[in-house]
Amino acid sequence: MVIDDPAVKAEVEAVFAHYEAALVGNDVAVLEALFHDDPRTIRYGAAENLYGMDAIRAFRRLRAPTGLARSLSDTVITTYGRDIAVAMTLFTRDDALGRIGRQSQTWLRFADGWKVVAAHVSVIDRPI
Repeated sequence: MVIDDPAVKAEVEAVFAHYEAALVGNDVAVLEALFHDDPRTIRYGAAENLYGMDAIRAFRRLRAPTGLARSLSDTVITTYGRDIAVAMTLFTRDDALGRIGRQSQTWLRFADGWKVVAAHVSVIDRPI
């Protein structure tokens, strides 16, 4: 297995950037399209546990479209072979009051492109 094949890594970096732009722009259609539409897809959010694409879809459609801007740091994307990738990043928001967010995503390549099959978002106090 090739880890971090440059071509595959570039694909995932591009789709990760597309996801981030959709997230901060509240482009719900793109966000939904980038998650695998399956009842086994999971997204653990900062305040919610979403099991299945129906729950993820409902959350995205009800979320307030304000306060979504953020800055990323320490992003690490690792690819395993041609069809699996993990993306990890830290993020901060202007209103975070000294808190730092952590996001992880597992991406799989399907016939119609790269999709998130599992995601986790959490927020912790900024380390001193």
